[in-house]
Amino acid sequence: MNRSSTVTTMVAGAVACAALAASAPSAYSFGTLTDKFGQRAEHERITRAALACPHGKASDNYCFEPDSLSELAGARGKGGAIGAPDLGREVFRQEAHCDNADYLAQSGYPQSRADASKHLLGCVDHARERMENAATEAARLLNGKGAVDSKQVGLSVRCVFNQSRGRAKCDAIEQFGRGLHAVQDFYSHSNWADQAGSGPISVTNPPGRRRTDLFPLFRLFSGSRPTPGDVPQDLTTGCFDEEAAGSGEKRGCSHGKRIRHHALNKDLGLIDPATGHTSDPRTDRGRIGTNFSAAVTLAIADTRRQWRDLVHALEQRYPGGKGARMACAITHDHPTKDCR
Repeated sequence: MNRSSTVTTMVAGAVACAALAASAPSAYSFGTLTDKFGQRAEHERITRAALACPHGKASDNYCFEPDSLSELAGARGKGGAIGAPDLGREVFRQEAHCDNADYLAQSGYPQSRADASKHLLGCVDHARERMENAATEAARLLNGKGAVDSKQVGLSVRCVFNQSRGRAKCDAIEQFGRGLHAVQDFYSHSNWADQAGSGPISVTNPPGRRRTDLFPLFRLFSGSRPTPGDVPQDLTTGCFDEEAAGSGEKRGCSHGKRIRHHALNKDLGLIDPATGHTSDPRTDRGRIGTNFSAAVTLAIADTRRQWRDLVHALEQRYPGGKGARMACAITHDHPTKDCR
């Protein structure tokens, strides 16, 4: 969430963080770590299923080799760039997780359709900004002669994803991962791909849209920005305001009169990182029908789309083979040798 700079709010944020950490198994997004609040590295597994090169195969710029993928996806208890929004300053920033765009078409609902759409477009804009940042950071991968700069691509020391300037490869991966996090969370936190339960539609059982296509507003390099009129009237994500975060969702969200994150998220379950196959969903909404599988399937597909679109953007922005060389430097483990 956005917070003011007052000391009071900063203290409240610290209390909220501590309370959230104690409120297992509530989760803020697809899981980032393993065995923490019921998480099983869902973000990592989605990213690996989407972007890992086939075993023993070199990258074609559209898949990531093992070490480079581990920086993006995380490995061995490390969250990687994809998990960075769950582990630092963005953990309560609604745009980073596509939260608080909740709306239900019933009389007296506490948030208007216009405000819900504004929050949803804030998430789209956040993802777009991160992807643009990734394309900008990629320029530092090459030296003045257009060759890969060895000082900017080494992975002998792991990347640090705290939004501070470092090696160009780390910074490009960080920005891509942070944008990708919001895209993946959208499918878990919204009703785009899921179905409602068998009971009456309500704030605890929101309608489902059952879509099997990618969310069109995440064409992040399309050149035109979406407007509120582009947001479907029945699209909703869950409310996760500061009071809800600090109470394990026992309070907040207009005293429970809004659709809560808890009622809609499909964050937790087991994902095969090689195939994307899903099993053992662990949230109420995820257990309805094939909801968890549907969210994961589209998150994997959109992860591929986002990387493909970034590669194409690099090639257009940096012609003469430079953009392709930048994509090569990001995806290859030994780019000074392999990306000439």
